[in-house]
Amino acid sequence: MASSPLLILFLFTLLLISQQQCSFSQEEAYPPLTLTVVNNCPFTVCPAIQANAGHPVLERGGFCLHTLTHRSFPAPNRHWSGRIWARTGCSSSGAAAHLTCATGDCGSRLECGGLGGAPPTTLAQLSLHHGGPRQDLSSYGVSLVDGFNVPMTVTPHEGKGRCPVVGCRENLLSNCPDALQLRAPHGGGVVGCKSGCAAFGTDELCCRNMYNSPKTCRASTYSDYFKSKCPATFTYAHDSPSLTHDCSAPKELKVIFCH
Repeated sequence: MASSPLLILFLFTLLLISQQQCSFSQEEAYPPLTLTVVNNCPFTVCPAIQANAGHPVLERGGFCLHTLTHRSFPAPNRHWSGRIWARTGCSSSGAAAHLTCATGDCGSRLECGGLGGAPPTTLAQLSLHHGGPRQDLSSYGVSLVDGFNVPMTVTPHEGKGRCPVVGCRENLLSNCPDALQLRAPHGGGVVGCKSGCAAFGTDELCCRNMYNSPKTCRASTYSDYFKSKCPATFTYAHDSPSLTHDCSAPKELKVIFCH
């Protein structure tokens, strides 16, 4: 006997509800993960957060931390990826939301709201909650592809598998090559160490156009400088992906400035 239209509609509705519940439960299956940003520098920094396309902006994209302070906040309970960096030499004028920084500036805003930062900046690159709920992998790395402004490490806590501390602990501002130096206005000191791309803008150094592939994008004398000082970092666009580490189900990831 043929099924009635009402029965078919009822079964179809149950199927949709079941799929929605399954999707929701899978999303909720990821355990809690805390992100903590720590300022160990002897000066105020203003961390900024930029989510990759399709992911939510965390903590409105930016805030400031006085020396020896930190901020902790929950990561999304689903896959999230993005970057975190420090803005330095910041000053506010007029409205509280206005902030101008010597490095890492995001349109003169305190809360970057998804905007990127002006190089040179040391970048923490994060990819959280991927590989399915059973694996719950978090990948992380520190990049000097956009140059350097402060020492930085990413430190996982209570993860399973291979969960090393990675980053660049050395202060490269003190020995940055002259050609890469970014100086504060009016004869000020070195506030950033630019990448070869930012300093000279060639296709070869920027790994663009005919150089935008793993075969043609190669290390340069400028990226070699960063690599020699901080070997566990990315230093050019197609640098070794093995530098990104997968850590299963960490309870916390700390991004530490001046570690």
